[in-house]
Amino acid sequence: MDIIFGIILPIFGTLGIGYAAARFGAFDEAANRGLSVFVFNFAMPLMLFRSIAQTELPDSMPWGYLFSYFGGTFAVFGAGMLVGRHLFGRSLDEQGVLGLGGSFSNTAMLGIPLVITAYGPDAALPLFALIACHSLILLPPTTLLIEAARGEGQSVATLLWTLFKGVAATPIIWGLSAGLVFAMAGIPLPGPVESIARGIGAAAAPCALFALGASLTRYRLSGNLREPLALVGLKTLLHPLLVWLLARFVFHVPDLWVVVAVTLAALPAGVTPYLFAQRYQACLSTAASTVFLSTLWSVLTLSVLLFVLRG
Repeated sequence: MDIIFGIILPIFGTLGIGYAAARFGAFDEAANRGLSVFVFNFAMPLMLFRSIAQTELPDSMPWGYLFSYFGGTFAVFGAGMLVGRHLFGRSLDEQGVLGLGGSFSNTAMLGIPLVITAYGPDAALPLFALIACHSLILLPPTTLLIEAARGEGQSVATLLWTLFKGVAATPIIWGLSAGLVFAMAGIPLPGPVESIARGIGAAAAPCALFALGASLTRYRLSGNLREPLALVGLKTLLHPLLVWLLARFVFHVPDLWVVVAVTLAALPAGVTPYLFAQRYQACLSTAASTVFLSTLWSVLTLSVLLFVLRG
């Protein structure tokens, strides 16, 4: 019961309040944009900076953690492509959008507050390890697949450099990296810095959830729901199952890292697949419906998962 009242209700309750506020006009798009900028440029980087800086680093990086997560992720990506091809007759570029929709987790807006709330500050390090390379590993092959299918070739080097610059310019990455420097050097945070980071960082989780709830009003259920429902199943059920199997039985990942990996894999679809669908005008209604439906469905699946992982 403490999981329901201590984690699930506060997280999804805050998300629901944000959705209701935006849905009924009490929180408009400009306000949500400003709140999102505050969260991702200031509050969340400072929260992660403080968490990482005060974390005791392991003697060696559990590389099996990354292999487990991304091994399961690319398997689900492939499954999404096969579903698109054989069940819905999608072309190769559309299959790429569907594969991303079934495998790309909402690690920032939902993953960070959920993981930190559920597992405490010790979970910041495995969270950092995945967030730092999540987009860098998943987006280049997706882009190359879609571009190749459309005959709009772009060199791998150019694509990687563009993506690297985008990731390097992300404030969350800077916060994580600065925290890692402090942790590796064993330097305690100066009192004023710790106080500022703690104060502003405390606003990160509730504000991110509120902003996510408000942003869900942009998405509408439309078209045939069979396709998005298939992606929701891949994302919230198959993805965490595969990651758990790999982490537990193949790579023997430490317990805390296992539960973080599985929780991140069980998250609903992030906004990035929808942005890809917009960019390439492919499977747009499916991508929008997948974001909305997977977020609603994850209230149940994440509740059950947390009962199991924290039991």
